[in-house]
Amino acid sequence: MLSIPHMIVVFIVVLVVFGPQKLPELARSLGKLMAEFRKASTDFKSAFEEEMREMERQALQAERKKAAEAAAASAVASETSLPLATAGSTDADAPPREPPVESYVTEDPVISPVPESVPRSSGEAAESNTESAAITNSQEALNDHQSPA
Repeated sequence: MLSIPHMIVVFIVVLVVFGPQKLPELARSLGKLMAEFRKASTDFKSAFEEEMREMERQALQAERKKAAEAAAASAVASETSLPLATAGSTDADAPPREPPVESYVTEDPVISPVPESVPRSSGEAAESNTESAAITNSQEALNDHQSPA
């Protein structure tokens, strides 16, 4: 980088070589040249960054495509890896095999009333006791109909 004394020397040399009449015209043309250079460098930089983003997008899409293909391949592999029939049996003898179906046994949630530590009033306490007794009796009836464990 040029320091201030160096710049003064360069200015004096330019003034002597070109003269005071041409100096403003040279400064204008130098300014225009610098502006065009900055514009070109900015355009180049933005084009370069856009290309880099496009390459990153393509790489990300390729990774997603590979992951989707791998997931599809693993799904196909899991479907084809069903237990095979024994060597002694033939396909005509064996019943057609179906893929295992995961069945989840869901039971209705058991809701039991929680007795209040302090009843709100005597009438409400009597109602809540009758309701809790009815709910408990209906749950016992449901449990009686279920298969023993």
